[in-house]
Amino acid sequence: MSSKVEAVLIAGPTASGKSALAIEVARELGGAVVNADSMQVYRDLRVVTNRPTPDEEAEVPHLLFGTVDGAENFSVGRYLQAAKAVLRDLGRDGRIPILVGGTGLYFKALAEGLSDIPPVPEEVRARVRDDAAGRPAPELHAALAVRDPETARRLRPGDSQRILRALEVLAATGRPLSSFHDGRVPGPLAGRRLARVFLAPDRTALRARIDRRFEAMVREGALDEAAALAARGLDPALPVMRAHGVPGLLAHLRGEVSLEEAIRRGQADTRAYAKRQFTWARHQMDGWTWAAPQEASARLRTMLRG
Repeated sequence: MSSKVEAVLIAGPTASGKSALAIEVARELGGAVVNADSMQVYRDLRVVTNRPTPDEEAEVPHLLFGTVDGAENFSVGRYLQAAKAVLRDLGRDGRIPILVGGTGLYFKALAEGLSDIPPVPEEVRARVRDDAAGRPAPELHAALAVRDPETARRLRPGDSQRILRALEVLAATGRPLSSFHDGRVPGPLAGRRLARVFLAPDRTALRARIDRRFEAMVREGALDEAAALAARGLDPALPVMRAHGVPGLLAHLRGEVSLEEAIRRGQADTRAYAKRQFTWARHQMDGWTWAAPQEASARLRTMLRG
């Protein structure tokens, strides 16, 4: 496999086989696998987020996996800063980055950039989150709709993390988040030659694979990871506490539901997330080649030959 591109981007829904393809491409190109998944950045959840195993990480360089503590709220802006540094280092070493993950916003930021939003001071962030503690997400969404209706229209009423982000920007700047969207700082992949493939497995087969994989995660230590999180007493609004499957496992550890019910919730949550990933890709990821997982390697080879 030769390459006339400067970076390879592999996206797709959870459990679609992205990691295996990324390792294959990295091995053949002498490249490095770079994480583009918002949950796999957290070191606390290797099993629950299906991070590459130590054996897989030993095959080729893996970067930005498991580098963030679960107590941190790792935003897309912080990811972009970290990715810029990694891409710069790989370019210096002559390695092609193979960016892989299921977070469409990360890929969009890499290629198109982010709105130029000032950083939110930590004391403002803490104040907003203290005010929001214990309030259901739909109530926070309604409060946001009064002050920033445009942003509220784009967010699901249950998306507490993004709702809090919009409220933090309002508190820090006095301006609605939507008012920053016209100003955009280019992403680190802007203008580069890219090969982009979105893995699109059969939906029925994917749902079955998600269910089997979640059961395997529980056998392989997902419950232990959830217990370790619970022991830390972290803010339940943190992303790591809301990772797919974690809320149900925590409910089981508190004695509120059976393990079977916790598994059922985790499977349903993950299936719903996969559906949202497909929807995002259809509406937000122009210029990507869609391919069934079994065809993706051949499609990438064609793109890389130019």
